[in-house]
Amino acid sequence: MDTALLFTGVILNDGDSFSAICIDTDIASDGISADEAKRNLIEAVNLYIESALENNLPIIRPVPSGENPLHLNDKHIVSSFKIHVDLSVHTYARIPGSQAEGSFHHPE
Repeated sequence: MDTALLFTGVILNDGDSFSAICIDTDIASDGISADEAKRNLIEAVNLYIESALENNLPIIRPVPSGENPLHLNDKHIVSSFKIHVDLSVHTYARIPGSQAEGSFHHPE
């Protein structure tokens, strides 16, 4: 069973800085360099997925087509890349019979 999600990230050059957006989750970040923007985006997407799973929120929230830089052939695109999110790290289960409200157990 595959326990990973695969998303697409896009890095844009904004002149003095770089921005990165995950077009599948509509999460964005920035950085002084393209590498920093990419690292920041990967961290933000992972944190979002963790929070979405814990709070039963939707994971996929695509960027509207009219705002997707890949659909717009945006001249500021530096590159696109894949973001791998390992779901086994983010899998939680409620502890049966636990008296603590919201208690979670991370399977070993």
